[in-house]
Amino acid sequence: MIVATGSGGPPVGNTALSGKTVLLGITGSIAAYKSLTLLRDLKAAGAEVRVVLTKTAARFVPALTLQVFSDHPVQTDLFESENEMAHIHLAQEADLVLIAPVTAHFMAKMVMGLNDDLLSSILLATTAPVIIAPAMDLGMWAHPATQDNVSILIKRGLKIIGPEVGRLASGKTGMGRFSEPANILKQVLNIFSETPPLMAGERVLVTAGPTEEAIDPVRFISNRSSGKMGYAIAETAKRWGARVVLISGPTALPEPEDVELIRVRSAKEMKIAVERFLPESSLVVMAAAVGDYRPRNVAPEKIKKTGTGYFIELEETEDILAERPTGPKGQVVVGFAAETQDVIENARRKLKKKRLDLIVANDITAEGAGFGVETNIVHLIDAKGKVTSPPKQLKQHIAEHLLKAALEIKQHRTNR
Repeated sequence: MIVATGSGGPPVGNTALSGKTVLLGITGSIAAYKSLTLLRDLKAAGAEVRVVLTKTAARFVPALTLQVFSDHPVQTDLFESENEMAHIHLAQEADLVLIAPVTAHFMAKMVMGLNDDLLSSILLATTAPVIIAPAMDLGMWAHPATQDNVSILIKRGLKIIGPEVGRLASGKTGMGRFSEPANILKQVLNIFSETPPLMAGERVLVTAGPTEEAIDPVRFISNRSSGKMGYAIAETAKRWGARVVLISGPTALPEPEDVELIRVRSAKEMKIAVERFLPESSLVVMAAAVGDYRPRNVAPEKIKKTGTGYFIELEETEDILAERPTGPKGQVVVGFAAETQDVIENARRKLKKKRLDLIVANDITAEGAGFGVETNIVHLIDAKGKVTSPPKQLKQHIAEHLLKAALEIKQHRTNR
């Protein structure tokens, strides 16, 4: 008889991770005690687990207990190991490095490339995939320094699990809670899955960022879009195996790897680029914040102050979504609705008017949503009226929700 573990982890006898070595790094968070459950579940799934504790983590969880659970000595110090090259050997042996929990302090060290202890030295030496699961108080997680570090680590290809919204050690409730061990295990199993990537064979077109409409050779009309949401969608689709074309307005973001990037400025230029790639795209995600208006006349020279003011007559720009030609059979089109009031109602009207399969609506005035921030709060609305509202998350995770919803629509259409 197979008996399930108490954490909701893998059943005893599961060998999904057989032959794999997971290096479990534990840093100094109060959530470190949950690493015992995670370690047990990794072992139950067949993994060889080597544990590395930071000195601060050793205050929260006993090394001896981890040693008993893992059947291996627990490493804690760069200079007190039996093997003076322990950081190299552990880095080379690992098929996966999992740091759970990881603190804000340790993430900052990762970004800087500091290696003043065993675990940070292993990270610099390993070529294995790296997963981190943050745990900290909500204020620490929301701090701009932490969010900048998270963004950098994601761009380097690290997988970040959580954090989640829940009750924290401080007694407060908010984002920062350590993800449940069962969820972390699920992500580890996905890393080693031999199934094809989720979006293998898909051709994805994504638009991102603002547009700019010239007033004169110096000035222009634009908006506050940073492009972060669209870039997160493009990077996630690529990571899931799709061929991705990203049409981007002006942003300060680095160019995504292995993505065909088309840079444009105006709404007209974006429309031309979209229509070029639309016929060959199986999924279209229009995340760009395309300006609604442009000056009717562009001054040929820089406009000088006269002391009497200056009036600009505006005209509407091209409506890229509404005017798009019909795409190939089965194509799924996703739009965005950045609103300040009546979010759901306005988004539903836009979805119908623009012939969309899915629309992503958000209130850009809400804290932690909208332009320029690392997180987002959205509502996914499909053509049947179904509304799905994930909790506030990193834009990378919102991108995953969006793409999964689009794939479900595509799969349903294929099965009809």
